[in-house]
Amino acid sequence: MDEPRWLTDEEQKAWRQLAMLMTLLPPALDSQLQRDSGVTHFGYWVMAMLSERPDRSLRMSDLAARASASPSRVSHVVARLEKNGWVRRARSSCDGRSNLAELTDAGYRKVVDAAPGHVERVRDLVLDALTGPQLQEMGEICGAMLRRIDPDGRKGTRPLTD
Repeated sequence: MDEPRWLTDEEQKAWRQLAMLMTLLPPALDSQLQRDSGVTHFGYWVMAMLSERPDRSLRMSDLAARASASPSRVSHVVARLEKNGWVRRARSSCDGRSNLAELTDAGYRKVVDAAPGHVERVRDLVLDALTGPQLQEMGEICGAMLRRIDPDGRKGTRPLTD
């Protein structure tokens, strides 16, 4: 059996910093959105994905991919968003079999109203902590890791504009 490739002290430090960031950042973003807008970070993320589409709708499977989440998690959050009148489900007119998630006018207003506070929190916690070169490096580093995790872009790591 091969000997494990143990982490060096430098690798251990970097890994632990990343692990702590992955642990602490999501609830920090979530608490701001829930406090100021009454929506979870994941709910906001799903509505933002829909808001970027010309018709404000996506097939549920495509929405799950773009949100980097399982279909069941997306289905669950869409059900909660439906109860608030922010999203509705409909059958696809293309094939009649797929389900679409459509952002309602109220949902679009919710995203627009929540966006300034969310952007400010993202700036405060992440972007303003970095210099210009660090920001560029962060983008490159994240891109390299995402390509390792999702080489085919099937888990939603492809660009949001396609």
